[in-house]
Amino acid sequence: MTSNNPLLVEWKSPYGLPPFGEVRAGHFVAAFDVALAQHNAEIERIATQSQAPSFDNTIAAFDASGRLLARIGHLFHNLCSSETSPELQAVERTMAPRLATHHSAIYLNDKLFGRVDDLHARREALDLAPEAQRLLERVHLDFVLAGARLSAADKQRLGAIVQRLAELQTAFSQNVLHDESNWALWLDDERELAGLPPFMRVSARQAAQQRGRPDAWAITLSRSLVVPFLTFSDRRDLREQAFTAWMSRGEHAGEHDNRPIAREILALRREQASLMGYGTYADYALVDRMAGTPAAVARLLEQVWTPAKKRATEERDALAALAASRGEPTTIEPWDWRYYAEKVRQVRYAVDDAAVKPYFALERIVAAAFDCAQRLFGLTFILRPEIAAYHPDVKVYEVRGRDDRAIGVFLHDNFARPTKRGGAWMSSYRLQSRIAGDVLPIIVNNNNFAKGAPGESTLLSLDDALTLFHEFGHGLHGLLSQVTFESLSGTQVLRDFVELPSQIFENWLLEPDVLRRHARHVETGAPMPDELIARLEQARRFNQGFETVEYTACALVDMALHASVAEDIDITEFEREELKRLGMPREIVMRHRLPHFLHLFASSGYAAGYYVYMWAEVLDADGYNAFLEAGNPFDPAVAERLQRYVYSAGNTLEPAAAFRAFRGRDPKVEPMLSKRGLAETSASD
Repeated sequence: MTSNNPLLVEWKSPYGLPPFGEVRAGHFVAAFDVALAQHNAEIERIATQSQAPSFDNTIAAFDASGRLLARIGHLFHNLCSSETSPELQAVERTMAPRLATHHSAIYLNDKLFGRVDDLHARREALDLAPEAQRLLERVHLDFVLAGARLSAADKQRLGAIVQRLAELQTAFSQNVLHDESNWALWLDDERELAGLPPFMRVSARQAAQQRGRPDAWAITLSRSLVVPFLTFSDRRDLREQAFTAWMSRGEHAGEHDNRPIAREILALRREQASLMGYGTYADYALVDRMAGTPAAVARLLEQVWTPAKKRATEERDALAALAASRGEPTTIEPWDWRYYAEKVRQVRYAVDDAAVKPYFALERIVAAAFDCAQRLFGLTFILRPEIAAYHPDVKVYEVRGRDDRAIGVFLHDNFARPTKRGGAWMSSYRLQSRIAGDVLPIIVNNNNFAKGAPGESTLLSLDDALTLFHEFGHGLHGLLSQVTFESLSGTQVLRDFVELPSQIFENWLLEPDVLRRHARHVETGAPMPDELIARLEQARRFNQGFETVEYTACALVDMALHASVAEDIDITEFEREELKRLGMPREIVMRHRLPHFLHLFASSGYAAGYYVYMWAEVLDADGYNAFLEAGNPFDPAVAERLQRYVYSAGNTLEPAAAFRAFRGRDPKVEPMLSKRGLAETSASD
C-alpha cells in the first residue's frame, strides 16, 4: 500500500512539490492512517523517554515531529480549498474530526506536558538562545490553552468538543461552497445586460461557459463578478436578485442550512471557554492576542464606529441626491449603494471604474507586486512554466534572494472556478525552517478573479488589485521567513499581527511611481496619466464611511456574539438585534453576514478576532508612514528593518516588540483614522 500511494513515497518533483498529477482523493485516508500512527509513535518516544527533559530532547524534538503528517495535511487542506470535488469533500468530512482529535490528544498528553512544564519552570536557568526561549514559551502556552492543566474528566469532554467542532466547521464551509457553486443569475439578452461595461460582459460570458451555457451570461457569487454587477447594472430588479442571493448564502432551510450549525458551534465554544476557566469565549480567545482583552478591542472599534456612521450618512445623502437628479427612487437600498456610489465617484472625481480597469491587467499587477518585492527586499520571481500544479491556471515561480540563492517557491492561483471556495487567501505547502538543513517554503496565493476571454487579459478593479497585493504581502511573510524552528515560521504569529505584512504591502500599489511603471493601458500600452493617478489619490477616501461601517459592524457583531453567555443563539435574530442596538444604517449590510461568515465558523482562527484587520491597519498605516518620513517609499534602511523585524522574524519576537524594533516606538492610531478620512470627524465627535 505504501509503495503504491504517492503521498507516502519521497516526492521527487522539483523543489519537493507534491506530485499533483498522481494524487487522488482515495489516497488520503490510507496515507493519513500511516502518518497519524507515525506521529503518535514520535510523540510517545518524546513523552516516555528515560532521559531528563532538555530543550533538544523535548521542545526541539516536538517541533520536528509529525513532518509526514504535516506534508500530507498541507496538500489535503489546500486541495480542499482550491480544487475540491465531491470525493475530496467526503474525505474531508471523515478526516476533519480525526485530525482534530489527534492534535487535541497530543496537547492533553500528561507525560508530554509534564516535560514541557518542567522546562518552562526552569526556563531562566536553561541559558537558551532567544529563539529557543521563545519556542519554549510558545509551546508551553499552546499546551495550557489547549487544556493541558484540566482534570481527566474535563480533558475527555474537551476532546469531544474539539472533535465535534471540526465536524461542524467543515460542514459550515462546505455549505457556503455549495451555495456559491450552485447559484447563478442568468442573463440572456441586451436588456438584462444594461449598464454592464465590456469587461463585465466578457467575465460573465466566461462564467457561463464554465457552467455549460456558452450562449448566455452568468453572474455568480464570486466577489469579482457580483460586486461589479452591483456597481454597474442599470437593472435594479436584477441587482436586488444578485444581492439577495449573495447575502443569503448559508441561510436556506434544508441540509445546507448553516444556522443550526452555527448555533451548536457557539454552544460548544462557550462550554470550551468555561472548561478553561473563562467567562466567555471572547475572554478565552483574546488571551493569546495583542489586544489581550475584549475591552481593548472595544476601545479601538469605538474610535471608528461613530464617525464612520456619520460619514456614511453623508454619503447616503449624496447618493440619494444623485438618484433624484436622474429622476430615480431616492430611497437607497443595499443593492443600490455601489451603483450610485460609482456614479457619484464619476461626478466628483472623474474616476470611472470601467475606465480604470484597462490599466489594471492581471499580468501587469502581478509584475507590479513582484517589482515592489524586488525593490524592497531584493527578490526575483522566475516563472517555471514546465512545472505543473494542481490546476492549469496555477503558475509556479522559483523565488530568489539578493544573493541569487533560491529562498522558496510561489504558486499563484488567481481565477474563480466552481471547485474553489470564495474569497482570497494565502496558504503553504511547506513551511520554512532550519532545524534539519535549510527547508525552503512553498507558498500559495489564492484569488477569485473573473477570468477574461481566451487570449485576452483579465482586467482587475482597484479593489481586486489591492486584494492581490494584500495576499502577496501574506505570501512574502511566508517566503521571507528566516527562523530555525518550524513552529515559529512565517505567518504563525499572533492573529492581530498576521495582517500587518499583508496590509502594509497594499500601500505600494497606489504609489505614483509604481502606477506609472506598471499601470499601462491593456490596448495601447500607454501609462496611466498623471491626472488619473491624482484623481485616484483624491478618490481614495471616497465611500470610506460605507467601507468602514460594513467592516466594523462585522467586528462588533463577532465580539458581541462570542462575549455572549446566552444559550441556544439564533444567529439571524442575534445579528438583527445587535445591529439594531449599534444603530447600523439601514442601507448597509455587514460585509459577511453570520450564516456565511467563514472567518468565524469555518475554523476558530478569527472567532472573536475579526477586529484584527483594523488592529493591523493601525500598525500598517503608522508603519508605512516610516517610509513617507524617510522621503522614499522604497527607502533601503526602512525596508531592511521591515524585512528583519516583520517579514523574516516569524514568531521569534513578541509582536509589540517587533513593531517597536521596526518603527522605533509604539504605534499611533491617528494615521489609520487619517487614512480612512475619519480623523477630522472623530475629533469633532
